Amino acid sequence: MLKTLPADSRPREKLLARGAAALSDTELLALLLRTGTRERGVLQMADEVLQRFGGIAGLLHTEPTALKAVSGLGGTAKRAELLAVMELARRAAAQQLKEREVFSSPDAVKRFLQLHLAHKAHEVFCVLFLDAQNRLVEMRELFHGTLTQTSVYPREVVKQALALHAASVVLAHNHPSGTVQPSRADEALTQTLKSALALIDVRVLDHVIVAPGDALSMAEKGLL
Repeated sequence: MLKTLPADSRPREKLLARGAAALSDTELLALLLRTGTRERGVLQMADEVLQRFGGIAGLLHTEPTALKAVSGLGGTAKRAELLAVMELARRAAAQQLKEREVFSSPDAVKRFLQLHLAHKAHEVFCVLFLDAQNRLVEMRELFHGTLTQTSVYPREVVKQALALHAASVVLAHNHPSGTVQPSRADEALTQTLKSALALIDVRVLDHVIVAPGDALSMAEKGLL
């Protein structure tokens, strides 16, 4: 029980006395969970959850249905709170990209895309539509595929770019297999979309490939 711990070892008291940065990932998660189960305390439960999903980053990328299978998270309240925190993280990342030039922080783009795509069990192709100052206007998931293949239609990407008055775009998709290395099909698709969007004077700035815990920028690799 947390009440039996010294005050400096209790997450809530420790946070208020020393600030959130003083807490470990396990302690921060324990604050959200609040209670454990009959078999284990909340700190142990939080530690097991982080180990199961690969830390905080892995937890943020976890499908909601996977949380339901964890002992102690079967109820709706705790899962709802965790899902709310995940969504807040996604919205905070989106706000950052809307308020400043996307490529003032390439890592922020990768984190944003990982939060949205890394946890998905099937391939998703999305586009970040940017304004003339390279700030995010909107991200749209345009195509969904299987674990190995996604059908992407250039005409639809062009249509969305025109509707949003985009000046440039960042392409992105996930690799559920875990590797972020682009395939020849990925490279060919990038060139096809570059050519199609060039006809309406919209630039392709990057194509980012995301997997759990990793992301690759084709622009940084010289593949654009």
